[in-house]
Amino acid sequence: MKIKLTICLLAFLNFYNAQENITYQKPSPEILKLADYERPPSVLMNSKKDWIVFTYRPTYKTLEDLSQQEMKLGGLRINPVTNISSSITYLNNLKVRKTAEKNEIQVKNLPSNAKIAYTSFSPDEKKFAFTNTTGKGVELWIVDLETATAKKITTDNLNANLGSPYVWYKDSQYLLIKTLPQNRGTLIDSSKDLPTGPIVSTSDGKVSQNRTYQDLLKNPQDEKNFEILTSSDIYKVDLNGNLNKIKEKDMYAGLSFSPDGNYLMTTTIKKPFSYIVPLSRFPMTTTVYDSNGNVVKIVNETPLNEIMPKGFSSVRTGKRDMGWRSDMPATLVYAEALDGGDQSKTAEYRDEIFTWEAPFSAAPKSFFKTKQRYEDVSWTNDHYAIVHESWYDTRNTKSFLVDLNTNESKVIDDRNYQDVYSDPGNFNTTKNQFGRTVLDLKGGKAYLIGAGFTKDGQHPFIDEMDIKTLQKKRLYTSNLKNEKEEIVDILNPSKGEILTVQQSASQYPNYFRRNIKSNKTESVTNFANPFESIKDVYKEVITYKRNDGVTLSGTLYLPANYDRKAKKEKLPLLIWAYPTEYKDKNTAGQSTQNPNDFTFPYYGSFVYWTTKGYAVLDDAAFPIIGEGKTEPNDTFIPQLVANGRAAIDAVDKLGYIDRNKVAVGGHSYGAFMTANLLTHSKDYACGIARSGAYNRTLTPFGFQSEQRNYWDIPEIYNAMSPFMNADKMKTPLLLVHGDADNNPGTFTLQTERYFQALKNLGAPVKMVLLPKEAHGYAAKENILHLLWEQDQFLEKCLKK
Repeated sequence: MKIKLTICLLAFLNFYNAQENITYQKPSPEILKLADYERPPSVLMNSKKDWIVFTYRPTYKTLEDLSQQEMKLGGLRINPVTNISSSITYLNNLKVRKTAEKNEIQVKNLPSNAKIAYTSFSPDEKKFAFTNTTGKGVELWIVDLETATAKKITTDNLNANLGSPYVWYKDSQYLLIKTLPQNRGTLIDSSKDLPTGPIVSTSDGKVSQNRTYQDLLKNPQDEKNFEILTSSDIYKVDLNGNLNKIKEKDMYAGLSFSPDGNYLMTTTIKKPFSYIVPLSRFPMTTTVYDSNGNVVKIVNETPLNEIMPKGFSSVRTGKRDMGWRSDMPATLVYAEALDGGDQSKTAEYRDEIFTWEAPFSAAPKSFFKTKQRYEDVSWTNDHYAIVHESWYDTRNTKSFLVDLNTNESKVIDDRNYQDVYSDPGNFNTTKNQFGRTVLDLKGGKAYLIGAGFTKDGQHPFIDEMDIKTLQKKRLYTSNLKNEKEEIVDILNPSKGEILTVQQSASQYPNYFRRNIKSNKTESVTNFANPFESIKDVYKEVITYKRNDGVTLSGTLYLPANYDRKAKKEKLPLLIWAYPTEYKDKNTAGQSTQNPNDFTFPYYGSFVYWTTKGYAVLDDAAFPIIGEGKTEPNDTFIPQLVANGRAAIDAVDKLGYIDRNKVAVGGHSYGAFMTANLLTHSKDYACGIARSGAYNRTLTPFGFQSEQRNYWDIPEIYNAMSPFMNADKMKTPLLLVHGDADNNPGTFTLQTERYFQALKNLGAPVKMVLLPKEAHGYAAKENILHLLWEQDQFLEKCLKK
């Protein structure tokens, strides 16, 4: 191993010295053929499943797309010219089709060079709205589905800086839109202004647990620009573009109509702003108006929230998660913490759920109290609701069936939410008379659709549940051979009609209508496989055990022409993984991998390299377990090393690989994993770490699933930080990062400082910063170059 590692180091150093100041490159033909493909369309169906809209988008963005003007304010990244998120992914074409027909129809009159976003069906599901971004701003367009014709409704003056700039009225004849204010004001270029004073922040001495956030406000100029960019006028517009002003300028963060359409609820951002938390924690006021625009009631006022108790099950005080009840004409539902929002306090009940009927002259009514943290509530069009609660520390989730007539409740689900084998599935839903989503409850029967993961593989299912007795009856179990079936919707329970997506390792996912009584199927879509060159790659889900008995799994890929019987050639192995924390060994050992999942190569995995003669173990299980009062990260490093060694041992035992030629890689927390494996283990010849965090003192108030802060457990933060152990790292490492990373905790500085430490300590390391890229990579030029860098690196380290 030492001789081979030395050869690898020499090859790496020669490779490193030859690659300074290079221009964009493309990967080898085998990889380029897979990476440079035409993306099939995505499918949008209305709730009745009688109309399909096919949406098309480019396979990748371009560097030009990423080089647009951008302001980073309050957690937003905004194009100040077009007034829409600078990171949004646009569609460029639409086709429509009645589900029962075979041929899709090109939508006519689409804008030229269309940049389509924020799509939605109208409440009557006869029309389809979308925004189009021009060089100057955002327009609203409507497609008539029957004629497949698009029509522009507004000019390009909509404000999409806080998300979708429109919402449908209930009658489908009007929309409420956010437009740029007439008296908007002028943005400030703070780079050209001399400061009028220092930036000062103070603390009042209260303890808080705020994580590291990106793109925050930094100075008064940022505050002014944030206010300008998020302020809108509100108009009512008909399908012919006629406008009627409804509300004056304000920072509207949310707009929603009551189910009966008679009330409008707005949420507006208020001052003071913050320099340490994003806009979601700024002060906000929620107000309900009547159909004439008159104030009915201010229903919530949320103060600035810079102080939060420690723990993932802690929440802010006051009304939260406020929204309309889907089963009532105009009733709000919300939760309030009974423990001060602090999970460390002892309390019989954590949250209380209230309902509040318009016009809100009477006091809110207590609906339900939860002993854990309230998650959400699902309504039916009968006199039932289902309340969900959970608690992070125990990973427990409970669901209660509540009889709204008697207020009696029954537990219908009580389990560890990471226990995928016991997952009962999700209730099938439908649209009610208000056009809102409710549970599909007919004749006292509800229906559950389950993913169906078991120790023997995946078998999706449909259960019928009797609401009164809670007894379940299995109506259908998918047992397709060499295929995977995902149940999308139950179209008609009495007739046994369902909508599914079927796929296999080489069959691209397509929609089918299935009758579970007659077992007849009818194809709805027929998309071709865009990756024919790897259709014969061998694919298998393998299971194996860690040294402490925990069951692990991963999806193994072998080159199409590899002789698995003779095994004469020992292949280099590439492992791609991402660690996950668990509270017990049983759930940690469960697998959600299916060999019949379509093999979709993308830049976030190593599957491309099967075409270059590598074995690939993709999505290798890397559980980090902490049972009882022990936290997972208390033994992070030994568990990490044991996971990797078990994976190598398992593939080596099959006789396919040269265990001296193993590479490991990962993105984000997987990059953190990779750096630690190379630091604390001699099992790898090289590693690829992309967009990771390597110094945990720079994320001192928690990271990933760690709730404790640095001062609680400094020894664990330091031991887990590759930066703190950089002197131990001597294995070739390729570090990659987007130079505009927007993810909390993975600032680009993390990679830059780790590279400097490794370089100065004499480690064989190379750093590649991808221009304009955020936490996930998007531009075609950058992605193709990334694949080239990885290909060159692996060839030098594992093939020479």
